[in-house]
Amino acid sequence: MKLNVGITGQEGFVGQHLYNTLGLFPYEFEIVEYHSDFFKNPPQLTEFVGKCDIIVHLAAMNRHPDPEVLYKTNVELVEKLVEALEKSKSKAHVLFSSSSQEEQDNLYGKSKREGRQLLERWSKNAGGKFTGLLMPNIFGPFGKPYYNSFIATFCYQLTHNEQPEIMQDASVKLIYVSDLIKLILNEIRCGMGHELHHISHSDEYKVSEILSLLECFKNEYLVLGVIPKLNNSFELNLFNTFRSYIDFKTHYPVNYVKNSDARGSFVEVIRLNIGGQVSFSMTKPGITRGNHFHTRKIERFAVIKGKALVKLRRVGYEEILAFYLDGDEPAFLDMPIWYAHNIQNIGDDDLYMNFWINEFYDPNDPDTYSEAV
Repeated sequence: MKLNVGITGQEGFVGQHLYNTLGLFPYEFEIVEYHSDFFKNPPQLTEFVGKCDIIVHLAAMNRHPDPEVLYKTNVELVEKLVEALEKSKSKAHVLFSSSSQEEQDNLYGKSKREGRQLLERWSKNAGGKFTGLLMPNIFGPFGKPYYNSFIATFCYQLTHNEQPEIMQDASVKLIYVSDLIKLILNEIRCGMGHELHHISHSDEYKVSEILSLLECFKNEYLVLGVIPKLNNSFELNLFNTFRSYIDFKTHYPVNYVKNSDARGSFVEVIRLNIGGQVSFSMTKPGITRGNHFHTRKIERFAVIKGKALVKLRRVGYEEILAFYLDGDEPAFLDMPIWYAHNIQNIGDDDLYMNFWINEFYDPNDPDTYSEAV
């Protein structure tokens, strides 16, 4: 039987990642429709809560010029959720997104601590299940710059020709958003409930170390067109985060340098500081390949001969980006993660393409999910 999962704040950074990941398991989870306006309409919020076996409460304010407004907003959101839980007589498993800042002397941390305690009391009184998730700093693709994390801000600035500034070169404990989502899914599947669950950080770096890596990514990848050396999973995750802030409409396609003489022509396809797998394809006229997305892979498409139309669409969004590639003017596109993509041969002749990906294909873990553009 499917679990009915409701996500408050599913329009936010973590919420979108959780929503999209739950969508990869359609036979296990049913996502209950949610809208942020539910918190302005008690009957709608109560109806939403009553449909849920699992509620992941992510709705919160992370930043505001007035800390008192931030504190009041976050506590009121929990109070409204508790009221809806009581009215619907829910016995759902509620997971609450808290923060390691609970232990710090600030109003944001205080709002998280008090919110967690309110939900703990509800679960004890109502016989529901509760898990309070104390999270470290979270980073990953599509975070909101100047709001979710300094990494989101740095990535946005570097990809938009701005220079980041380090305010305090502290050592920061971090977790990648996809790793966090896996832990949340484990809690949902476990179904036990833990009043307080400290989520361990996976990496710890100084702010200056992270900025240095990101500046290297900009120089090697955006300026020189080189796939940088990625020494560990953190650097791969940071690179995929960095890539998500590139303005694809203006950056791609990237034209190759075509060297021609009486013998013909020569094009350098890719420069790599890491390994991976190179593939070759031929596609008949009118045929479309792809209609899938990846959550971790770095992938480059290069047209060698023929005419191709490449379309991309971010999962969960409607806007479609379209790029035309022609073997007469060789160019490449790099596929961002969490973007469905396809390739259509729009010419009269066979289409020849090279593909590079940063890891060997593993049929047991292909990181390839079907989704029409």
